[in-house]
Amino acid sequence: MKRLIPLLVLLISTHFLFAQQTTTPAEPQAAYLRMPTIPPFNLLKIDSSTYLTREDIKKNHRTIIMFFSPDCDHCKHQTKDIMESIDKFKDIEIVMATYQPFAEMREFYKNFHLADHPNIKIGRDEKFFLPPFYRIKNLPFMALYDKKGNLLTTFEGTQKVDTLLNGFAKKEN
Repeated sequence: MKRLIPLLVLLISTHFLFAQQTTTPAEPQAAYLRMPTIPPFNLLKIDSSTYLTREDIKKNHRTIIMFFSPDCDHCKHQTKDIMESIDKFKDIEIVMATYQPFAEMREFYKNFHLADHPNIKIGRDEKFFLPPFYRIKNLPFMALYDKKGNLLTTFEGTQKVDTLLNGFAKKEN
C-alpha cells in the first residue's frame, strides 16, 4: 500500500498537469468571409474629386476587385496579361484599387490605357480599407464576384488569364 500511494499521487498530478494546458483562441474569420459580397469600399477616382463605391459597379455583371501597387512588377504583368486578353473580360467589371500615391496611380492608369476600357475602374484606397478586409499578403490580390455580387474565390499573386476566367466558371455553372 505504501508503494501504491506515490503512484497514485504521480498519476493524479500528471492528470492535473495536462488538464491545465491552455489553447490559443482561433483567429477570427476574415471580414470578406464573414461578409462574402462586394465590400463597401470608397476609392478616390482618377479625377481626384469623386469616389468610386460598390454602387458604381454595373448590376448583373461579374466583378474582379484587384488590389495592386503601381510599382509592383507582378501587378504590371497581371495588368498587361488582362489587357492583352481584354476581349475575354468585356462583360466583367474590373475595379482596381491601390493605396500608393495618387500620382503613381495616375501614371499606371495612363501607361496601361485603362481609360479606353469602360469596364475598368480605378481608385485610391485612401483609408486602407481593402488590405485588412481581405487580409492581403501578396500583390496583386484579386477577389472574384458573380453577377449577384457573391464572392466566388480570391487569388494572390500573378494568375494566368484562364485561371481568372475559370474562377468564374467553376461556381457559376
